[in-house]
Amino acid sequence: MKIIVAADYDEMSKLAANHVAQWVRQNPKAVLGLPTGGTPLGMYRNLIEMHRGSNLSFKDVTTFNLDEYVGLEPHHSNSYRYYMYENFFKHIDVQEHNVNIPDGTAEDLEQECIHYEDKIRNAGGIDLMVLGLGNNGHIGFNEPSDRFPATTHVTKLDESTVQANARFFERIDQVPRYSITIGIGSIMRCRRILLLASGKAKARAISAALEGPVTPSLPASILQFHPDVTVILDAEAASKLTNAV
Repeated sequence: MKIIVAADYDEMSKLAANHVAQWVRQNPKAVLGLPTGGTPLGMYRNLIEMHRGSNLSFKDVTTFNLDEYVGLEPHHSNSYRYYMYENFFKHIDVQEHNVNIPDGTAEDLEQECIHYEDKIRNAGGIDLMVLGLGNNGHIGFNEPSDRFPATTHVTKLDESTVQANARFFERIDQVPRYSITIGIGSIMRCRRILLLASGKAKARAISAALEGPVTPSLPASILQFHPDVTVILDAEAASKLTNAV
């Protein structure tokens, strides 16, 4: 595991974008796993600038999003499909048929999960998975539990996650309580992982995930067992680490 500590959020975002861009330039047909939330927004902004200014192309890239809320229509302003198009996809040359996001409005959610796993497998697996980190240590929407979920599944959101996401909604009762998420086993099958975290609120989870015991009660801790993980943090998120360089 390689840990990189940036001075601040802007530097972290540039380093993350450079990491993704280098991978795409070396592998124009790369399969990327992509996150949502506040942390990757700076990375997406930098990638858009690279696309516009240095001919970084995504036209042959395939993407798989980590998760989607259950019950939100794709055009809903808080759906993750909407987030991805507004903040990234509509600003680059990715082809729509190469964009994959779970359908949280599917009539049969269990079948949608199976179908999503099949699509990842048929694409040859994910080359580079970019992850954010929840305050409670979740990756994707794999919440603290007594087990590591193997594959894409429907999950009930932890109350702390609902509280954290309430800032994006007018009222907390509008926050969905369930989501579809790529499972821990599927994340661990990705060839390379890039984990991003910023801010003091993530410091305790980062310390526990990277330097504590591996346990499903802190899902990100499983990344200690992955053979190719790069972690990019800002100084605040790294503040409780003992071995950061």
